[in-house]
Amino acid sequence: MLGTLSPSQREVRDLAERICAGFPDAYWLERDRTATFPEDFYRAIADAGLLGIAMPQAYGGAGLGISEAAILMQTIAQSGACMSGASSVHMNIFGLNPVVVFGTEEQKQRMLPPLIRGEHKACFAVTEPDAGLNTARIRTKAERNGDHYVLSGQKIWISTAQVANKALILARTTAYEDVSRKTDGMSLFYTDLERAHVEVRVIGKMGRHAVDSNTLFFDGLRVPMEDRIGAEGDGFRMILHGLNPERILIAAEAVGIGHVALQRAAAYANEREVFDRRIGQNQGIQHPLARCWMQVEAAGLMAQRAAALYDAGEDCALEANAAKYLAAEAGFEACQTAMMTFGGMGYASDFHVERYLRESLIPRLAPVSQQMIMNFVAEKALGLPRSY
Repeated sequence: MLGTLSPSQREVRDLAERICAGFPDAYWLERDRTATFPEDFYRAIADAGLLGIAMPQAYGGAGLGISEAAILMQTIAQSGACMSGASSVHMNIFGLNPVVVFGTEEQKQRMLPPLIRGEHKACFAVTEPDAGLNTARIRTKAERNGDHYVLSGQKIWISTAQVANKALILARTTAYEDVSRKTDGMSLFYTDLERAHVEVRVIGKMGRHAVDSNTLFFDGLRVPMEDRIGAEGDGFRMILHGLNPERILIAAEAVGIGHVALQRAAAYANEREVFDRRIGQNQGIQHPLARCWMQVEAAGLMAQRAAALYDAGEDCALEANAAKYLAAEAGFEACQTAMMTFGGMGYASDFHVERYLRESLIPRLAPVSQQMIMNFVAEKALGLPRSY
């Protein structure tokens, strides 16, 4: 795959590898054990200018594409940082695309440079407990009151909210019952996460402890008019501009996890001796690892294809969703196979593959389920009736 990279893409990969070399597996194991945000890693990525990799140069970004961003995220995950490293910067990479596309010049000048410099950390507040993937049914309200809105409601599975000072929030400005189209009446805001009016409650979870997941409770959060992105009621259309890039980046991260798991497993299989021979000589070990390598590589190619289409301004919804599905499955299978290659030692945290396996579940669950992707592909690629 290296031969397919452009000079700028190679530069991104090489820079990311140099940064990640300073944060080995032991660093990420400690962040996981202590549930501590990787602030110094985040700072290193920001100082290298990589938080703005896909942002316009006019606002301090690198002006590159999602193809380069995907290479960055794969490299981070593949270093052994997995989702803990990727998720610490994931939102900042793509999350403010609605501001880039729909924001006013004043908003871009005010909102983008601090994010790119790493001075602001942002979280993405869309999902709600009773809505799930049915975004039209969100209940968080933003009620107009003179020159500002007042937000109330609840969001769930919001990453980095413990450390974020900004939030991109989707809320209803018109009730679901009062709109002609179910996706109308939602507005998008990028505003301060004021703790006096937002309770951020951490969710205990299986893995990726270094990056927090949270339930947010909004109680009278005052949002100035100038923090609304685009027209009132047009928020759903705007967040769509971030969905395909997010799927592509998640796919790249899953590919990275799959590769690092296979690298660790192959190294162990080359060293571990049982019955006076290295276990890597046994086809029972070789074949599952080889199959996983092919699956991960194929998923990576689909992610590259989706990213190239997106950067060319072409429709990439099918490719982006397919990449996310294939990479999530391949990454998980690679981690599970790596775990079995290590045998009992794979269950020990000091060998790291159990952390890889736990974190490989995230791309299978978020930001959209594998089943919903199959529904989408069945409808859009095969012309089958909509099933939901």
